[in-house]
Amino acid sequence: MARVTFITGGARSGKSAYALALAGESCAPPRYFVATAEALDDEMRNRIAHHRAQRSNDYVTIEAPRAVAQAIAEIDRRGAGVAVIDCLTLWISNLLGDGLDDSAIIRAAGELGAALDAAKPRIIVVSGEVGAGIVPENPLARRFRDLLGWTNQIIARAADEAFLMAAGYPIRLK
Repeated sequence: MARVTFITGGARSGKSAYALALAGESCAPPRYFVATAEALDDEMRNRIAHHRAQRSNDYVTIEAPRAVAQAIAEIDRRGAGVAVIDCLTLWISNLLGDGLDDSAIIRAAGELGAALDAAKPRIIVVSGEVGAGIVPENPLARRFRDLLGWTNQIIARAADEAFLMAAGYPIRLK
């Protein structure tokens, strides 16, 4: 069994469901769910509620919209069996919204990669794939796409296995 699994794919491709299925198969409770979403509007509140309804009650949720590496270190100290990080897409968006520059965001991605390398529990990381479409017309959207792409590369390199989700089916990348 892989210790770190990276799952990427487009919107509604089945990333989170696959992550939860892997987590459920791999370890007994307690299971940890590292949530990066923030309920800033009704749409996001509905999305969060949908995701909560998809996972069993034996998950301990850690809200970490920015401090994902620190959440992994805390889970490691607690001696958990498995943690799902969902998702890096919102994490990068949060860091951008905080005004961090590109080098600080890439440094944070490197710190997360190092935390994944150091942690003992099984960790499943979910992230969106946003680089397969057209080039966005505005600079912020291009910057987001690039930063998420670089972050995905860093985390995929740290992972033991990686999957691309398409229409609910995992395609093994490594």
